[in-house]
Amino acid sequence: MSTIGLPGLIVILIVALLLFGPKKLPELGRATGQTLKAFRDSISGKPDNETDEKDHSK
Repeated sequence: MSTIGLPGLIVILIVALLLFGPKKLPELGRATGQTLKAFRDSISGKPDNETDEKDHSK
C-alpha cells in the first residue's frame, strides 16, 4: 500500500494552482471544508444549525 507523501502532495497542489488559479483556491478550500463538515454532521446526526434548535425550544 503506497501513500502520497510530501512530493506527491506538492505536485497535487501545483496542479490545482495551475487549473484553478490563485483566486479560486481559497474558495474551493472553503467549499470543500463546508461540504465535509455537513457530511460529518449528517452522519453523526447533528442538526444543521444548533442555534435554530435552541430558538425553537422557547
